[in-house]
Amino acid sequence: MNRILRGLGPAMPRPGAGDILRAALGAGLALLLTGLLLGQLPGGPVPALIAPFGASVFLIFAVPSSPLAQPWSVVAGSVVSALVAVAAVHAVPQGLPAAQLLAAGLAVCGAILMMALFRAMHPPAGALALLIALTADPAALPGPLYALSPVADGAVLLVICGLVWNRLTGRVYPFRQSASPHGTADPAAERRLGLRAEDLQTILTRLRLSPNLGPEDLGRALEAAEAEATARHLGGLTAADVMSRDVIAMSPGASEHEIALAFRRHGFNTLPVRDAAGHFLGIIQDRDLIEADPSLTATDFAQPAVALPPTAGLVDLLPLLSDGHQQSVPIVEGGLLTGIVTRSDLITLLAAKIRSQDQDMTLSRPA
Repeated sequence: MNRILRGLGPAMPRPGAGDILRAALGAGLALLLTGLLLGQLPGGPVPALIAPFGASVFLIFAVPSSPLAQPWSVVAGSVVSALVAVAAVHAVPQGLPAAQLLAAGLAVCGAILMMALFRAMHPPAGALALLIALTADPAALPGPLYALSPVADGAVLLVICGLVWNRLTGRVYPFRQSASPHGTADPAAERRLGLRAEDLQTILTRLRLSPNLGPEDLGRALEAAEAEATARHLGGLTAADVMSRDVIAMSPGASEHEIALAFRRHGFNTLPVRDAAGHFLGIIQDRDLIEADPSLTATDFAQPAVALPPTAGLVDLLPLLSDGHQQSVPIVEGGLLTGIVTRSDLITLLAAKIRSQDQDMTLSRPA
């Protein structure tokens, strides 16, 4: 009984106050702006907003990572559902008993089938089909243009609002698509021995979770879990344990020639830049010097990079050094450059750990 009662209770954690405010404010502003813009169109729809838009903005702003909230699902799902509903109200003779209910059933049934066919599942579109069937005036049935206005133009405006708002507030929308960081056909290095995008999609399909989560977001969740497990397996090591402390760094005024000499002398791929007081200013990559203007200085070459404090764990270092964007991670404390961790440092650490495990296994085997 307790298990049944628990199943009837809340099934998700309470969102953070910031997320709640961000979603609510964005949804309200999107509906306001969409209604105002649609109302200004010549011959614009009356009313400018329809009830299913309220459910659409909930998905776009509250759960922007859901496949149900993606632009194609919102726009295409709404349009095909509206067209199916219009066809349903015209197909059912008005003289039949319960004609309106029959049209409603046909509209929603057809909408679900068409959304699945177009890979544009969007729950508010099912409500839209029902709305059209229940509110259609027998004396003036809606035509196919209803799918364009207010449905299509309203859905497009809501998606545009979602794109802008989510970008401004730090959310990713549309959701991430699988892509190689190097622009090649190969998957990212961390996935070459693990699950590929096709594998992740197969898992989602088998578990019937495709409408709820995209393969790229599932991959990110699995990678984060693997990184956490790896960091724990390595015994809680921090950046301070593995970083190089005798850092070769360039001064802001170092010339292109001086930087090139430092790269050749030390064999590094990156060099940090710090001022006389030791403040970290950026990272120079060796490839940036190819055919570079000799008059440029370290300040011109320096690029921003994600830095971590000495107390950061390996769970923070692993994704930064494996995603292809950074070859080294500056370790900064109080704005001062105190060390640096490179990919080779991390590889050496992992190799040493593997050798240690192999030795332990060999010693533990019975003679």
